[in-house]
Amino acid sequence: MSRFAINLHEAVYSLSDALDLVGVTHIHHGKRVAYIAAEIGRCLDWPQARMDTLFQAAILHDSGVSKTQVHSRLAQLEWEYEAEHCQRGAELVKASPLLSPLSDCILYHHTHWTELQTLPLDDEKKLIANCIYLADRVDVQCLTRRGEEPNILLIKDHVREQVAHARGDWYEPGLADAFMAVSSSEAFWFALENEHVSGYVHTWMRSAQTVEIEFAELRSLVHVFSCIVDAKSTFTREHSDGVANLARHIGHLFGLPERTCDMLELAGLLHDLGKLRVPDELLDKPSKLDPLEYAAVQRHSFDTYNILKHIHGFEDIALWAGQHHERVNGTGYPYHLTSTQLTREARIVAVADVFQALAQNRPYRGALAPEEIARILQEEVKRGKLDAEVVQMVLDNLSSCWEASLAYSSLASPL
Repeated sequence: MSRFAINLHEAVYSLSDALDLVGVTHIHHGKRVAYIAAEIGRCLDWPQARMDTLFQAAILHDSGVSKTQVHSRLAQLEWEYEAEHCQRGAELVKASPLLSPLSDCILYHHTHWTELQTLPLDDEKKLIANCIYLADRVDVQCLTRRGEEPNILLIKDHVREQVAHARGDWYEPGLADAFMAVSSSEAFWFALENEHVSGYVHTWMRSAQTVEIEFAELRSLVHVFSCIVDAKSTFTREHSDGVANLARHIGHLFGLPERTCDMLELAGLLHDLGKLRVPDELLDKPSKLDPLEYAAVQRHSFDTYNILKHIHGFEDIALWAGQHHERVNGTGYPYHLTSTQLTREARIVAVADVFQALAQNRPYRGALAPEEIARILQEEVKRGKLDAEVVQMVLDNLSSCWEASLAYSSLASPL
């Protein structure tokens, strides 16, 4: 397996853009929470190592939320089953060695301070988790009241009163006091309103050096986000895994270098990141999408590219993932690229995506047999949609491609 030179702060921050899309219109919640939490930590003069953990855990605190209907409940101060998304997020990040230190902080980011004190958790993680909770509730209250009062300065006193009231119960007293100190200025609130958090974040990203990591470690990080995407609908569960596995397999069939096959796998895992912005009901709709609904779905590959392009070292991966709905005759989206503008790797991901989707159940049809998938792929070549060379390679190796596409699915079975 190959090694990749990556700035981990940059990668985590950029991939967290996908989490922000779940809100559809109320985006950047994770980044605002990270900013508020970091301001509190800085006021308390927390050491850099703790600040790094705080910031990463804060921007990933809602990694257990994939569905827009669940995201809408986050605007409530407390709600039934809110612990489920905490548990889901903690399990996801724990599966990645690079993110596992954040697991407990995410697990307890909705736990009151009075309860946290009774848990067998080290003091630092208790403080980080509670700091994120405080920051999260502040942003939620701002979002809730902005519908009634568009001027954020007319909201701040109410929010500050709520924090002061919950001091010692919901929030650790020192954290509450630090919030009261940093939120006393108008600048603190303007930064939230105008998303000036980006400047703060860029400083944090530059503080981390680019390091070389093994493909397996990078894949474990990327897989966290592909799992978040695939959890959005029961019909897309394991889709990204299947596309990634099949894209890699096709790359091997073509005899591509191992590093290229690694990159194809990463592109497959990440190709649907932008779907987190698509409302749940559209992905689960059992009938044809109307023009407005289809337009909402069409932007997902554009969002995917715009998330990934900011990660240095992911330039080709971003292109291949973002172009998975392009077609060789220029009728695809979102860029209408033609055969001369699409690399073989991008065409491989496109074919892998179509194949795997056809091999899975969808709300409007059942999973198709390999022979039926082969027929559809041939039709797509005749229509000038899919690359003839890639499709022929798949047809010549139909059995192994079928197995690769469903390696993570209970539907997998020999031809």
